[in-house]
Amino acid sequence: MRFDWVTRLSLDNLRPLLSLLSEDLAIDLGTVNTRVYARGRGIVVNEASAVALDDSTGEVQAVGKEAKEMLGRTPRNIRVVKPLKDGVIADFKVTEKMLSYFIQKAHQRRTLVHPRIVISVPSEITQVEKRAVTDSAYRAKASEVHLVEQAMMAAIGAGLPVTAPGGNMVVDIGGGTTDVAVISLSGIVYSQSLRTAGNHMDEAIMNYLKRKYNLLIGERTAEQIKTEIGSAYTLDKPLTMEIKGRSLIEGIPKAITVDDSEIREALSECVSTIVSAVRLALESTPPELSADISDRGIVLAGGGALLKNLDKRIREETGLPVCVADDPLCSVVLGTGKILSDFKLLRRISVE
Repeated sequence: MRFDWVTRLSLDNLRPLLSLLSEDLAIDLGTVNTRVYARGRGIVVNEASAVALDDSTGEVQAVGKEAKEMLGRTPRNIRVVKPLKDGVIADFKVTEKMLSYFIQKAHQRRTLVHPRIVISVPSEITQVEKRAVTDSAYRAKASEVHLVEQAMMAAIGAGLPVTAPGGNMVVDIGGGTTDVAVISLSGIVYSQSLRTAGNHMDEAIMNYLKRKYNLLIGERTAEQIKTEIGSAYTLDKPLTMEIKGRSLIEGIPKAITVDDSEIREALSECVSTIVSAVRLALESTPPELSADISDRGIVLAGGGALLKNLDKRIREETGLPVCVADDPLCSVVLGTGKILSDFKLLRRISVE
């Protein structure tokens, strides 16, 4: 054979050569936002997981931030699609188009790129869902695809000593899922993935205002309310916010003012579910690792970690130290990015 000499080399020996020929990418394929990390350059893409399609032609009109800004404001023939739901692919073809766009953007629009890609996924993803993610990446012209768990990546991104023989607990609250995990010696001792996260908090706010005030608001407004006055525990200083929407009774625009206690009530069920998952994880952790967690505390990552006083609420419920990662929004993609230069560790923690 023409390339017989290649077959005598192990994959490990080829990796340095392959890395020179292609730029490795780490992707946090999130329900709300997708972030891409390029080895040597850091985070090169941080955009909404959204695609605007023209239903009459099937052509992509916009991707990412531009598509999100069109949400709820499009003409009849334009539809904004969020191809991921609860952390997994809901629309295979649209995800492929979105990934292709982000990969090309990460490579500064260069053509004929076939990068090696590491993608983070929720802890309890099924084999069918794994296949959907992997196939989408290959169709987007990846040369090699590896899947890793978001909770592990969040822990690495937050700077936790995951390779050491000690317990580390991370709670990664994304848009579609919340992953709770206990990690030791580069392995996950306990993990649980909840389909309760940021998007569900937005829905809870929308439903609360519809039920109490007969006011209909959109997803963007609900997210803004959550960000500005949402909380998991009583605030030191009360907050209020004027909300504009459409009256369900009169059918015309209407504005109301709500305070933080009302939004906290709207979010109470979602927050309680997350807190209960944390308590269950602590109850299921081996005693030796429990002692480590008692000393080191719990680390919160993901966009949901920014909910006001969530750390205080978990601290009150568990009696353990709780802190928010330095960059909770990017913890997962930063952790995934670190794995790009350590394929020995990647082989140990990949979930294919």
